[in-house]
Amino acid sequence: MLKRIQVPIYALALALSAVVFTPVATAKTSHAVTKSSSAKVKASKKNKKAVQKKRIRMAPTKPSFGQMAGLHRSDDELSLRSSVAYVIDQDTQEVLFSKNDNAVLPIASITKLMTGLVIREANLSMDEAITITSEDIDTEKGSTSRLRPGVTLTRGELLHLALMSSENRAAHALGRTYPQGLSAFIAQMNAKAQQLGMRDTKYAEPTGLSSRNQSSAKDLATLVAFAANDPTMRELSTSVGMDVEVGSRTLKYKSTNRLVSNPNWSIDLQKTGYISEAGQCLVMQAKVAGRKLVMVFLDSAGKFSRTADAERVRRWVELRHPASQS
Repeated sequence: MLKRIQVPIYALALALSAVVFTPVATAKTSHAVTKSSSAKVKASKKNKKAVQKKRIRMAPTKPSFGQMAGLHRSDDELSLRSSVAYVIDQDTQEVLFSKNDNAVLPIASITKLMTGLVIREANLSMDEAITITSEDIDTEKGSTSRLRPGVTLTRGELLHLALMSSENRAAHALGRTYPQGLSAFIAQMNAKAQQLGMRDTKYAEPTGLSSRNQSSAKDLATLVAFAANDPTMRELSTSVGMDVEVGSRTLKYKSTNRLVSNPNWSIDLQKTGYISEAGQCLVMQAKVAGRKLVMVFLDSAGKFSRTADAERVRRWVELRHPASQS
């Protein structure tokens, strides 16, 4: 009898054990599955983001106006990557190099040279405090800025950032706070262009973000030569870097043109620019081989090609066109 009873009790114990412990095991398994699923979801999201970034990098860039016009098919003896180039001796007016110099194209942030020139000629206080507002946020291209609405800087600091670092909100704030407002500022930009004989030039706003800001290489050479007469324009545009105190933070800005810190160059005035419609752009007044040269490069193909083109021209002038010793 005892043996007969032991078997059912043992079986009952096994059954109870399954009832008691199975849910716990199931709970542990379920928790592990949940963690695994969560990890898979996170990994999937991470992979999707990586794929999206890769697609953005691989996506074809919007063609520039110069590319659409076929200007990049123009050959030149220096094999420049810029579809437009113009190099002139400012003192003798000798044109040393030209390529599609009459083409009228978007000029991107080269615009800011005229912005700075109009501000300088207005004789406004460089110490006046100007606060960045929501009106200064770029709605044209959606570009970002470290100058948040509410940040207050002097007009001189904003001009410095606009010319050296191509700060768009700084340039817009300069135009917005011009006497009689932004519309009056843009009108003065265009009036100054006409006064200088820049017949192919039109400005629509003060930053260069709009492709409606357009000019030719010859017109821009005129602007560069004139702006270089202003000591402040020269100093600020060729500055290497600047620290800006914003509350408890220090914002570090640097020049958009790496050539300003290159010992092989002596640059008196410069400005870079880029939007997709304009390509990479660069204008400079620089001393090369005993000459005071104005250089204009528009619609260059790659990120570093505008400065590479300037280097090619400098070496070419030094070798083939140094100043006369007579």
